[in-house]
Formats: sequence, structure tokens, C-alpha cells
Amino acid sequence: MSDSPPASPPPAGPPAPPPGPQPQAVAPAPANPYGGPAGGPAPQQAPAALLRPTALNGATTHGVWGIRPLRHPKEIPMLIVAAVLAALIYLTWIVLLVWLSQGPAVEPGTMPAKIHELVTGTTGMELLAILPVLPFFVWVGRAMLYARARANAVQMSPTQFPEGYRMVVEAAQSFGLRRVPDAYVALGNGSINAFASGHGFRRFVTINSDLFEVGGSARDPEALRFIIGHEVGHIAAGHTSYLRSFLSQILVYIPVLGQAFSRAQEYTADNHGFATAPKGAAATMAVLAGGKYLGAQVNAHALAERAVREKGLWVHLAAWGASHPLLTWRMHALRDRSAPGRLMIRPRDTAAWFPPFQPSGHELSAIWPTPAQVLAHMDACRPQVQAEEQFGRYPGVEYSTPRDTLRWASPVPVPRGPAALASPAASEPTSTTGYGYTPGGHMVSFSQSGATPTGGTTPPSGLRQHGEPSSPSRAEQPAPSPDCAPQAADQAADQADPAAPAPPAQDGEQEGRQG
Repeated sequence: MSDSPPASPPPAGPPAPPPGPQPQAVAPAPANPYGGPAGGPAPQQAPAALLRPTALNGATTHGVWGIRPLRHPKEIPMLIVAAVLAALIYLTWIVLLVWLSQGPAVEPGTMPAKIHELVTGTTGMELLAILPVLPFFVWVGRAMLYARARANAVQMSPTQFPEGYRMVVEAAQSFGLRRVPDAYVALGNGSINAFASGHGFRRFVTINSDLFEVGGSARDPEALRFIIGHEVGHIAAGHTSYLRSFLSQILVYIPVLGQAFSRAQEYTADNHGFATAPKGAAATMAVLAGGKYLGAQVNAHALAERAVREKGLWVHLAAWGASHPLLTWRMHALRDRSAPGRLMIRPRDTAAWFPPFQPSGHELSAIWPTPAQVLAHMDACRPQVQAEEQFGRYPGVEYSTPRDTLRWASPVPVPRGPAALASPAASEPTSTTGYGYTPGGHMVSFSQSGATPTGGTTPPSGLRQHGEPSSPSRAEQPAPSPDCAPQAADQAADQADPAAPAPPAQDGEQEGRQG
């Protein structure tokens, strides 16, 4: 046995704190971190126009109709059609239920007998059962969509993606939203997408990570500003309300009309995006068309011109069956602010700003050039603005050619040689007083009455913002030189393939078109 004295018992009370700085006691955070009680008004007394949203006053201070100059003119008429159809459908449902409850005696072969057979069949009974619970399904679907964002996505805040969140708040303030919507970044897995929705009186926007990345300085922050303005515009225009969602579910089953209604809403949202970030319009369409890496090399004029050049039944069928406008049509509407975007018919031929510079898909293949002719043409010509890298822009690399210079360069090629080395200035869209846009700087503030759109197209005088000089007008753009495809190049093509006939010249075509 040891003779050492027994160990003394540990002192009573809590153990001594470890060395180093100690955590400080944190007071419980208020339920409303921006001041005021949870769910209550801000500390300052808010005017009546800024009270919480209700079912009757709309999401913005502009009322249930939102900012009218930014709304596509066909949207509300189609919304009225949807409301009338929904009322007729449910009225018919009530009449059928009353009729069936009376146990009608019908004679075989008569029209009532056929209606009775149709209604009491499997499909008819399913419709009778679904219609009364459809509003509940829409409500549950919206709730689950919001719940998935709250549970899985990254929420923007003043400390998490603060630059993107500031864009959301600024857009909400510009459009007069009564409350700032929630904003989330969700894993995109390569998908370029964003959407806006709501549940109850709460509204939110979700942007896929692959699309959110365009806001980096290596790509285009103004494109992200346009995208956020587009999605917040859906909220400001009332597209995310429960009633609108329910009516959209009715219209989606009506061929052509349902898709046209969706396209009108997208044009309305584009107008809101343009009002927030006009310089990001072309960048957004370029990203949607070419992706986040190649978007800087997509020519906005070339994209918009194809809305006029690409014609025919199949193109229109593709447009009529789409929930979003064709990208070429959207770019054309964002470039020409004198008229709303086209829903059913392509822009007219007179809406082109440049002569044809590439064969269109509707033309006969007999006039398409041969490989030798195109190679000779490319050897004789070059783009008006040269890009250092045509396969995308990446972080950490310095590029001397600005993005907008590439996007707004003329799509018509110019001849190679010392006389054509000077690059023309970028030609941007045009009228700051065009349809759905109010001048006034980077952010646009709308009065209670809204802005008044004016007509007219001014291609392409340049959109002057932040003190930038005006870009040259279309008349000042250098015309494509007939020497771009010299006779020597044609002779070389003929020698390479003597049997190949030269494509016939089209009315108004430049020599550069043929190669």
C-alpha cells in the first residue's frame, strides 16, 4: 500500500474555462432582424401604399396591374380569356353534377345518352373528381416548391452572395414591391435556368448556380442583374400569385393559347429586366444561347437578325409550341424597343438592320455556297471585331476586347487588309424611350402612373448610359465591301470545283453573302 495522502476531491462548481479568448454571451436575435416585431411593420410608420400585400392590392405599390408600360399588351386579354374559360369549366362541372344527381333517363342513341356515357366513363369521372381538388393541388405544389428551396438551396442575404442579393433588393425597390422576396441559389448541374414563384403572400426567386456564375467579373455582372430583374419582374407583374398559377394550369391544356399566354408573360418579364439592366439584355440572351463560357462571343445583332431571316412554317410551329419566346425573337424584341415582342408571327422583313450575311434555313439548298466558295470567302474576309479567344472567357485571364464590343459589332464581315484594321465602335440598341423602357440611369424608378412608352426605332444609335459616348448609327456603319469576295477568290473556287454552279444573287444581297 502507498503511504501518499489521498487525493483531494475536485472543487465544487463549474470547471475552469480553457485558456484563450472566451465566447461572449449573445443576446437572442429579434424575430425580425431588420427591426420591428416579427411579421409587424418597420419601426417607422409606413404609408398606406407600403402596407403588407393582400389579395386585392397586388404585390407592388402600382396595384394589381403592376407597371402597365412594361406589360405585354396581349397578356391581360389572354388572362381574361383564361378566367372566362375557368368559370365556364366549373359552371359546366356544377351543371353536370346536378344533372347526374337527378338520375336522368336517357334514350339510347340520343345526344343526352352520348353525353351521359362520356361523363360517366373513366375519363369523365376522373375529370369530375380532379376539378374540385385542382385548386388544392396548385396550393400544395407551390408550398412544396418553396419548401424545397428553403430546405436545400443557398439563401442570399446581406452576408451570403451580398452582391447578388443587392441586385434583388434594388430590383424590388425599383418595381415598387411591398416586400423583398427571398432569393436562393440552387445547384444547377449544368442547367441554365431561373424561376420565380410564391406561397401565400411570400414570394421568392431561385437561380441555378450555373446561371448565377455569370455575375462574376470574368463574365458579365450586368447579365445577372438582367436575370434578377426578369425574375423579380415576374413577381411585380403578378405572375407568381396563386390565382395566376391556377389560371395558368387551366390554360396549359389549351393548345396554342396556353403557350402564347406564357410567352406574353416572358416578354413582360424581359421588359422588367431591360428596365433594370438594359446593358445586360444582350448578355443574357447570349448566355441562354451559347452558355456561360461562350456567351461573350455571341453577336447580338446576328442573333436578332435571324428573327427576321429565319421564316417558314416549321419555325412558326416551333414558336407556337414553346412556353418561352424563341431566343432570336427575344433578342430582336430587346434590340428594337419600339414594339412589343412577337407572339405568333416573326418580325417583318423591314425590321432587319443589316443586309443578309449568311444563308437562311428556309432558302433552297441550290443557292447555298460550296465549301470552296466559303473557304475563299473566309480567306478574303474577317469579322469587324476580332476576339482573342472564341471558345469562351475564363476567370484569371485578362481580355483586351470588351465584351460589349464583340456583342454589338456588325455581323457583316469586312475585307482583310490594312484598310480594314480599324474596328468600328459597338452598336447597341437604341431608343431609350422605346417600348417598355424609361430613361433615367442604371436603375429605373417608376411613378405611380408608370412610364409612357413611345414608338419609333433608332437602329443602332447606341444606348448611352453612365456618360458613355453614343455609338454610330446604322447609316454610319461601314457597308460590306464588294472586294470582300474578290474575283480572284471566285476564280479559285471555280478552279477547285468547276462543275459547281455559282449561287444566284438574291435581291438586296451583298457579294459577301455568296462567298
